[in-house]
Amino acid sequence: MTQHKKRHKVVYIISHIDKAIGFEWISDKLDKSQFELAFILLNDQPSYLAKHLKEKGVTVHELRYVSKKDMPVTLLKVINLLRKEKANVIHTHMYAADIIGQTAGKILRIKKRVYTRHSSNENSKYHNKKRIDNLVNSLTTHILAISENVKNILITEEGVKPQKIRLIHHGFKLEEFANVPKEEIIELSEKYNPQGKRPVIGVVARYSHWKGIQYTIEAFKKVLALHPNALLLLANAKKGDYKNEIATLLSELPGGSFHEIEFEHNLFALYHLFDVYVHVPIDAELEAFGQTYVESLAAGIPSVFTNSGIAREFIEHEKNALIVDFKNADQIYESILKLLNNKDLRDKLIKNGREDVREAFSLEKMICNLEKLYSE
Repeated sequence: MTQHKKRHKVVYIISHIDKAIGFEWISDKLDKSQFELAFILLNDQPSYLAKHLKEKGVTVHELRYVSKKDMPVTLLKVINLLRKEKANVIHTHMYAADIIGQTAGKILRIKKRVYTRHSSNENSKYHNKKRIDNLVNSLTTHILAISENVKNILITEEGVKPQKIRLIHHGFKLEEFANVPKEEIIELSEKYNPQGKRPVIGVVARYSHWKGIQYTIEAFKKVLALHPNALLLLANAKKGDYKNEIATLLSELPGGSFHEIEFEHNLFALYHLFDVYVHVPIDAELEAFGQTYVESLAAGIPSVFTNSGIAREFIEHEKNALIVDFKNADQIYESILKLLNNKDLRDKLIKNGREDVREAFSLEKMICNLEKLYSE
């Protein structure tokens, strides 16, 4: 008589996420013959992610979590849910989920307790939360580092033993960025650029000081001098600890020369509105990964970057993007003009960029690495 191998019960615990397509991809692609996946979501209101997962038949528990005052009650609920789900692997994402989920897992003595470190050293530099990072590090059995940068910070700044860390890059359905239906691009263009302004300079980043958006705005002012019909499109806008300063800088631009997009579900089509893409964090370490480095190249958008986060592992100047110095608006401006004026360079960067991200950041590669980690 054939005996069926028991599946691993993996429970993802995630906080304050509305829509995150990466989790949708994981729920679709994780080998269902080996792993049974469930989700516990901690949010202040019902999320798009919960709705999507339920429609796909995935087990989802969504708990209302607004602030730290909800932590004791939420911890008890998570403990009960993990018991109910008979989890033997938990994987937590984001701060509240990391603290609550890993504490619950430790109390229940769940054998494998994984968390993904989504930040680098931003918390110690800006938010005085290093002790929280240290707490979570101590509660887990495995830490998933999303880049060499994060791995190095865990080891050198936080004293984590290397054998506790697994380096697994984010994976993407890269073809969805490249093969976007024209009607979807037209729909977004009519929504965000109805006057058909050109060139369009794109940014996808929350308004934090270290994202360097202020230097892009300064560079864009100079672009307008040569291209008065240019448009600056800022996505993930109007949120972050630097939003007031960014609002002041934008108020100095001519009316109609910029548009702020708070959130756009169709990220795949959004990138195709841009003629040049700019992502310029202000130092090498603050960007833990920077998914937008990969997404923009997968979409085939000529890009200007600073060498931060995951860019340090695969971006090469004038091979797949243009690299500028940190905090250097003049170089950003010069690089934008270079891309606008040099078709051969644009074509080269587009071709090489797509090839390079395909090799390093496929969804299949990430899923394979996750399955190996969960089944070890």
